[in-house]
Amino acid sequence: MIKKHPWFIYISLCSWLPIATVAQQNQDSLSFETQRQRVNTLLDQRSKKFGDYTNSLEQKTGIFGLFKTKGDMQKSIDILKSVVINDNAIFLETRKLLNIKDSEADRFESLAKEYDQQITAYMKTISKLQAENEHLKNTIQILGEEKHQDNKYYYIISVIIILNIILFLLYKRRRPQNLTKV
Repeated sequence: MIKKHPWFIYISLCSWLPIATVAQQNQDSLSFETQRQRVNTLLDQRSKKFGDYTNSLEQKTGIFGLFKTKGDMQKSIDILKSVVINDNAIFLETRKLLNIKDSEADRFESLAKEYDQQITAYMKTISKLQAENEHLKNTIQILGEEKHQDNKYYYIISVIIILNIILFLLYKRRRPQNLTKV
């Protein structure tokens, strides 16, 4: 019989992780990755728009290209407004990304606590079963010793009975000899 180490039991108990949890983790990771890509796209757009704003500041379409016109300035203001709107979107999407990350961390923490509680319960059950096993082994040993002692009594009683029978037979055998002499 192979004796299983308690860690073997621990590993076998922990290997049943629910598939739904793994699927949830994959879904959360996918939503986190999607959100991260949205933020990166918005950051790329911001860089491009900020580059456009810098270029618009340098453009001068006034007389002989020496002066900025009202249209040039309005174009720069419009680009700057779109950069601010984009920045606001980046802040919102970043907040969502952080919320996803926080919720994942909270979920992982709760899963860790749940698994720790399950493992603790399994370990308590294993300890209880090991104690019960030891108790049963001791009971078996005690019963075996009692049976052995009972067998001693049976042997003694059997020897006494056999001796009585032998003595009775000897007595019977000698008795007819004594009667013939009289």
